[in-house]
Formats: sequence, structure tokens, C-alpha cells
Amino acid sequence: MSGEERVDYLVIGAGPAGIQAAYFLGRAGRNYLVVEAGDAPGTFFTRFPRHRKLISINKRHTGWDDPELNLRTDWNSLLSVENTPLFTSVTPRYFPDADDLVGYLADFAETHKVNIRYRTRIAGITRPPAEDGGARGDFRATAEDGTVFLARRLIVATGVTRQYIPPIEGAELAERYDEVPVDPAGFTDQRVLIIGRGNSAFETADNLIETASVIHVAGPGALRLAWQTHFVGHLRAVNNNFLDTYQLKSQNALLDGEIMYVRRDGDDGPYRVAVKFVRVNEIIKEIPYDRVILATGFRFDASVFAPECRPELTIKDRFPAQTEAWESTNVPDLYFAGTITQVRDFKKSTSGFIHGFRYGVRALHHILEQRYHDEPWPRRELPATPEAVADAVIGRVNRTSALWQLFGFLADAVVLRADGTAAYHEELPVAHLHRAVADGLLGDVDRYFAVTLEYGADHDKVNPFDISVGRVAQADTGGLDGRYLHPVVRLFRGGELLAEHHLTENLENEWDREEVHRVPLVRFLTERLRPENAAQSPS
Repeated sequence: MSGEERVDYLVIGAGPAGIQAAYFLGRAGRNYLVVEAGDAPGTFFTRFPRHRKLISINKRHTGWDDPELNLRTDWNSLLSVENTPLFTSVTPRYFPDADDLVGYLADFAETHKVNIRYRTRIAGITRPPAEDGGARGDFRATAEDGTVFLARRLIVATGVTRQYIPPIEGAELAERYDEVPVDPAGFTDQRVLIIGRGNSAFETADNLIETASVIHVAGPGALRLAWQTHFVGHLRAVNNNFLDTYQLKSQNALLDGEIMYVRRDGDDGPYRVAVKFVRVNEIIKEIPYDRVILATGFRFDASVFAPECRPELTIKDRFPAQTEAWESTNVPDLYFAGTITQVRDFKKSTSGFIHGFRYGVRALHHILEQRYHDEPWPRRELPATPEAVADAVIGRVNRTSALWQLFGFLADAVVLRADGTAAYHEELPVAHLHRAVADGLLGDVDRYFAVTLEYGADHDKVNPFDISVGRVAQADTGGLDGRYLHPVVRLFRGGELLAEHHLTENLENEWDREEVHRVPLVRFLTERLRPENAAQSPS
């Protein structure tokens, strides 16, 4: 096929983010097309993770009949008004097989008639000047078969597809995570070094425990555990069996240090790897291995973009740099969706994962609707009374899956207008909320409350299983010392923080007790809704 096709929105990639974006575009009646290099949705998940077990949970039995609540423990379903199909109907496995996700994405795309052009790999993207001489012409995305797609806006949802090769002498001699055989029988009685400290490294190590004679996992920096940091990209318990074999002295080890070089004696000889250990005065030791595997992560591939529209990269060139609206910092009308949006909450929240970025995509859709189609951010009017605002906040924090999943990143907003009225807006990125108010996108706003769910200060620096670490989270302190997930209400004017209130944490995450949660919140709101008290210091 060849020729030219014109659309308003071209979505590149039919993974979960691309399909999610397309769903919202289609529902709004926008002119869009998704292009996908593979012959089905979710091509990435046909190969990764290599050992096929997902670390995104799939909890079917919750005891709830509220679809919104159920999304708190369903990390794989995409969002839809119809609430179907759901991944929880595909398999009962808590950690499902990657093939189940591939099948689910195809089912979702078919159910909602997503407009996808398969076997269409984009080979180059340019952006010539507009015909009237303006700098912002249409994007021209040329496929390998010669077809040219002209698009007013691009949404790139290609994920991270290039394996990162660290600047280690001899790194090219090692086997790569994306290519190394996964049959553990091929590693029988071998000494194996795995370079990397993430889930892919430990997934690989766990797979070899029964056959390899020695397994070392190496990398700089302290190992971070997801159950402590609450960042699900850190080492997950499902992949940490290897740590038992290390600490219980079963020949395996975690090497805390820097790899200086990888060398090999001939094409088939053993490897010699120099490790500079951190814990022992940076002593360098050369260690022999039969196999060396690189499991050092992936990064965004910007090579298809021509210089005039190539997005700036950030965080060691791993991700495209993005504004608070997920737009390229240097290329207008170029937006991003999916795991590459984790640059906005890097290692703090969940934008790198389906259960996080599905809400980011929905927020991006509202941003696009507002910017290009004059559709205001959805809202509902609200009486500007302490009781009404408190009831709205408590009702939301006890049900929302969006603020739950993108904790500390997405916020509901209660805007107080200059005429004394109020409105409730759901699920804005916190940074975008401040921008939207400053630009007048939410009306003539005098002050506004941001409602988030957050972990407490320094939550990632304490062992949550250490009972000697006290938790002071009483109602009379406003919950300020609560380290577990809990609601936070902050009052702003012009982006300046005026006051804040923490609802006391709760084991069942039910913040609806009258004396413990509602009464203190009403008291806080009563004081801050009085104009003469609005500028008090944070509490």
C-alpha cells in the first residue's frame, strides 16, 4: 500500500496505552487512526516478560460489587464507560500469564471497534512547515510500505523498546535479556552472572535456581524492595526467591558493586568479570563465569523522528521529556501515552504500568478535548459549604481507583469561584491542575482544594514490618504522621499552598468514620472556607 491518508490524531502503537487512547478518541467522535507494527494488539507482551509471568496483579475475588473499587485490585483491565471487557474474566491467576494479556487486548479492541491498522511499521516521522509558512505543519509519518499518514497531532504509545546497553567494557560480549534462552536446562552446572537489579534480572535469576551451580546478580546502588518503597517497579516479592538463596547461603549472591569490564578467553572460553565492591572499600575482584546476561532495562526509541520534530530526551536519555500535559517539551502537538509517561512520576507512582497510565490516558484525553475542541474538563456543581465539600471528598476517596492507583500524582479538585460557587473536577494531574487554574481553564477560580491519596513522608525509608517504628495517626493531629496510604486535602491560591489536612489512615482504607474522619475534615473546611482564614499556614 502507498499513498497519503490524513487524520486529526495518529496513535503510534497498539499496546494497552494506544488502545486506551483510541477508545476515548473514538467515543468522542474524533478522527483518529492507530498504527501497529505487529499483526495484533500488544505485540510487546508476546515476548516480554521473557518468563511469561506478569507482575501486575489480577484479584478476581474482592468481596465488592462496586466496579470502581474492583479496579483497585485489577491492574490489567482498560477503562471503558461500558466496564467491559474486564481482564478479571480472562483468568483467575493472581499473577497471570502474559499471553492472557495479549488475548485480552485483542478482545478489548474488537469489542470497542478500535480503528487499528496492523502490520504498519512507521519508518520515519517529519514535520515540514505549514503551507501558509507557519512552523507548525502536519506531522508526516511514513510507513515501511510507503504509505504517508498526515496528522495534526501525534500520540506516541510505543513504550520502551530498545534494551539499554550500559557503558561497560566488553558489554557486547554478554547475552541480552531479550535474546538469552529461557530454558533453565541449558544452564545446568554453570556459573552465571546477571547484570542488573530490576525485576527482569531477578525473574531471570529465579528461573535458574534449580539448575545453575552459582548465580550472581550485580549492580550499583542499594536494592529497593517494592513492599517498602510502594513503587511497584522496584523488586517485587514474586521475583525475590533468589534473595532467600543468597541470605541462606546456597551458593548464590547479590553483588553490590560496579562492573568494570567483561572479558572472555576466546570465543568459547570462560568469562572474566571485574567487580568493584562498594562494601569492602571498593576492592576490585575478577570473577570467572560461564555465562553473563545483561538485564539492564529498556528505553524509548526516538530514531524514527527527523531532527525538526525529534523530542528531547531525559533521565539518561531513557524517556521523552514531557510537560505536565504529557506533551513534548520541544515539539508542540506531540503527546505521549503509556509507560513512557513515567517520566512525570519517575519511581514515585505508577505511570509506568497499566494500572497507572490507563488513568493518565483518560486525563490526557480531557486535556486534548479542552485544548483542541473547547470541551471543558468534566465537573459537577457543588454547594460551597463545609458539609457538602466534606461529603463529596469522603465519597470519592472511599471509591476512587484513579487516585488510589496514581497516588500523589492525580488529584480531584474542588474549585471555589470568585462568585461564591463551587465545582468538583475529578482526576487532574496535580501539576496540570495548577496550570489549568493559572490559565483560567477551570473558570474564575479564587481558591481550590486538591484531594489526593498519598503515603506519608519518608514512608520508603522505614521497614513497614518493624513494630518498633511507631505510627502516630490520630484524628487530633490530622493524620500528619501516617505513613500508610491516606487522603490529603490541600488548599491553594494561585499555586501557593495555604493549608493542608490529612485524614487518618485506616487498615481497611475506609475513611468514613464520623468522629475520626468526617468531623475533623468539616472543621478544617469550615475554617478555610471563611475568606478571612483562607491564608492560614499549612496544618
